[in-house]
Amino acid sequence: MKLSRPVSWFLLAFGVWSWFIWITFVKNLWKDGSGLAFDDAGDPTGYFWVHLTLAVVSFVLGTVVGTIGFRGLRALRRTS
Repeated sequence: MKLSRPVSWFLLAFGVWSWFIWITFVKNLWKDGSGLAFDDAGDPTGYFWVHLTLAVVSFVLGTVVGTIGFRGLRALRRTS
């Protein structure tokens, strides 16, 4: 299957955006001062683990989607 240039750029941008957003989220989660992510003893809570899992899954999906977009752009450059 051949992707168009706009679709390839969109997928690549989505992958980069996903990494940017979730890295920011994980940094904020790690520095959480509200008591949601860490209990009084400093141990991670369920909230922390669920959101860290969401971030890791989003990193993986963002990488896969961005790679598809990058490969689509590379294929278009080879054919033109």
